[in-house]
Amino acid sequence: MKRQATSEVPPAATSVANIHAVAQLELDKLRARTIIERITERVTAAASTTAFSVGHLVWFAVWISLNTLGSWRFDPYPFSFLTLVVSLEAIVLTGFVLRDQSHMALVSDRRAHLDLQINLLAEQELTTILQIMCGLSNHIGWDPHAQNPNLKELLRHTNVRVLADEIDRELNPSANDRADAGAGEARIDASSGGGRRDA
Repeated sequence: MKRQATSEVPPAATSVANIHAVAQLELDKLRARTIIERITERVTAAASTTAFSVGHLVWFAVWISLNTLGSWRFDPYPFSFLTLVVSLEAIVLTGFVLRDQSHMALVSDRRAHLDLQINLLAEQELTTILQIMCGLSNHIGWDPHAQNPNLKELLRHTNVRVLADEIDRELNPSANDRADAGAGEARIDASSGGGRRDA
């Protein structure tokens, strides 16, 4: 009994267009890199490989062996020259790594901002569609609010500022306590100051 060949459904044209748009944005950013950024990425990529770690281990082992077991010890214990070389290498690599992390943070922030804008646009579109559907439901005599008591809340446009303030209050309660305490002290000072009169 032969198996029927299952044909995969191709992605929608809009999905393909979105994939191409995102890929084009990434390619544009890659082409816009400076020479320093390209060198930084290559150095960071090389320093994060297994060969780099193994090479250093072999280098340290050979260096220490030659200067402890060999007859000609060009850098005897405590291996001052080796310490100098490794320290300089660590300083240079740290600079490259920090620069690469800064670049990655900028790219991540840009993607997050783009994602936020798309989500806000989608929320506005869904709210508009929901309002239209509620209008059509009322037109045919069906009350959608009776089925969903939270519908009135969903029909409102999302206030980004209010959501951001609420997130700050939830994630940083200690700052809110200090702010409330400061506000209370300010009210006490204002009330006591208002009750004083100059003689």
